Amino acid sequence: MAASDHGPAPPPALSPAPALLPAPAVPPAPVPAQAAALWSVLAVISAGGVAGALARYALGVAFPYSPGGLPWSTFGINVSGCLLIGVLMALVSDARRLHPLLRPFLGTGLLGGYTTFSSYIVEIQHLVAAGATRTALAYLAGTLISALAAVYAGTALTRLAVRGARRRRLAVRGRLAGRGRADVR
Repeated sequence: MAASDHGPAPPPALSPAPALLPAPAVPPAPVPAQAAALWSVLAVISAGGVAGALARYALGVAFPYSPGGLPWSTFGINVSGCLLIGVLMALVSDARRLHPLLRPFLGTGLLGGYTTFSSYIVEIQHLVAAGATRTALAYLAGTLISALAAVYAGTALTRLAVRGARRRRLAVRGRLAGRGRADVR
């Protein structure tokens, strides 16, 4: 009997495809010191986030905005937060030794909780829904441009201030060293 007498021939047996990627390895369990360090970082981020969110909330309550009006409090929060992020990044990148929890506390925690770009987007949607499309577009562009300019200004001004402080410190040391030599002679 031919295969056509009993219907189509069955498909050939498929062999398993070769694995393109190795099977994921189970990561080793963290050692107690690593686990403690991880929890410390999470704790300072959480503490900073709570403080930043409370500050943002307080400013939002202190400076409310009317529907269809520009949300100045959120604008000010985001721009000032970006300025402080620029200051922090300049200080952290130029610093020799900082506590390892300072950047997670201030950057990710405090300033991450303080700035509110999610509220910014919701407020743009509310402005559009209220028929204030021009205000929404101005707010959209104005916040982005101002936030980026604030990060740049915070970084540039902080680096300038740090350089000036270093020069003054070196000049004072040089004068003190010069006095010391004059006393020896």
